Amino acid sequence: MTRSEVRRRLALVWWHQLALTLAPLLVLNLLFGAGKTVSVLAMPLFIAGLASMFVSLPLFSAYKRALIATEKALDTPAEPDAWQELANRRRLAFLGAGLPAWIAALAVFAGLEAIPLILLALSSLVLSYLYRIPRQLG
Repeated sequence: MTRSEVRRRLALVWWHQLALTLAPLLVLNLLFGAGKTVSVLAMPLFIAGLASMFVSLPLFSAYKRALIATEKALDTPAEPDAWQELANRRRLAFLGAGLPAWIAALAVFAGLEAIPLILLALSSLVLSYLYRIPRQLG
């Protein structure tokens, strides 16, 4: 694969992962969000969603190191392995970035209000944005 094909494939994976991250929240909110249930679990789930953002810290560090290693490996025989390692680190980091939105999807059943749901979804969106491949790497 050429470098541009790898970048294109990684860009498609990013959009795919973004859809997988936000789709459960949107679908569950559409199907079950109309009920006016108030639960004592709503606030703890919101706090858990906020705390889950800290899971991304070590994952982002590993991704950043893989990104730097990939940049150093450009135009060398080690480039395909570096791209593969970057994709593997990014795949794990996407799981950590999706946690706030997935916890928000569970919080729909607890009756969490719209604003906290949006905040958790936006935090997952921002965390996912960190894992886009920079233009300088192409």
